[in-house]
Amino acid sequence: MIRSFILPFALVMLALSMNAQQDPQFTQWYMDHVTSNIAAAGQSDLTNVNAFYRNQWVGLDRAPVTTLMNADTRIGDSPFGLGLQFYQDELGNESNTMVKLGGSYSLNPFSGGTVMSFGTSVSIFSKRLGANYDWIAIDDPASDNSIPNDNTSDVAIDLDFGFYLHKPNKYYAGISTTHILQNSFDALSIQAARHYYFMGGYNFNIDGEFIVLRTNFLTKTDFAATAIDFNANVLLNDMIWGGVSFRPGDAVAPVIGFQHRIIKKEQIRSNEQLFRLGYSYDITTSELQTYSNGSHEVFLSYSFKFEATPIQNKFANPRFL
Repeated sequence: MIRSFILPFALVMLALSMNAQQDPQFTQWYMDHVTSNIAAAGQSDLTNVNAFYRNQWVGLDRAPVTTLMNADTRIGDSPFGLGLQFYQDELGNESNTMVKLGGSYSLNPFSGGTVMSFGTSVSIFSKRLGANYDWIAIDDPASDNSIPNDNTSDVAIDLDFGFYLHKPNKYYAGISTTHILQNSFDALSIQAARHYYFMGGYNFNIDGEFIVLRTNFLTKTDFAATAIDFNANVLLNDMIWGGVSFRPGDAVAPVIGFQHRIIKKEQIRSNEQLFRLGYSYDITTSELQTYSNGSHEVFLSYSFKFEATPIQNKFANPRFL
């Protein structure tokens, strides 16, 4: 029984170390660039509220379960954007909670509609061991300060920075880094590793706007391990999409999704709303495929913009009737 627990758990820990998993991993990351790059905050005309739920490596005891919520908006007609993020991550005996607040600033130095932005954020990061399970140490924790006691936790403050370049509905590219301060969780003998993200994508209009091929690329690394993600999906009639993601040495993931856009323009007000729902299933291709039944991920998003239309009153002058 002990062996049946230790082997899958050890494989989970090995896979996490190989995939630079101090930051959460999402297959549908391309649906919300702010999650990986704070400079993308406020780059849409809409206010966006996004959520991810990921159940990774189903079938493995104590495998990662991650929930993330993210919101971003542009501040009025200014070049400033604002982003707020919360995530909860459970893996093995470890529990991670983070709250992040950041902002971006946009420039338009190029012709043709390309926008450049910079962003930074500050986060409060809490890490706990033994939060949901009994922490069993082989050696007596009192004999070695590096061995944490059950239910030990610590908190650190960190910074992120990002650069983002995009032309709406056409292409994007970005570079960002997280855990700039590389603060230590002294009570746990753990140090946060600085992560670097390189992302890019291009949309190909195959049949006007009826069929759009969307390609996406992401590389993340802490220079001890590197993860690469390729994605291609087709959006039909601005309503349904389907495609596949590929992470070499990790997983192949079919993705499907649906979106519904509502645009209303009236005499005194106008609004635009966008609902999106996505699902992906990771087919594990790493050494964990013997023990894992894959990974499920759900993406849910609501975007909106409500505007009041100025009323232009016209008065008839009786002198000219």
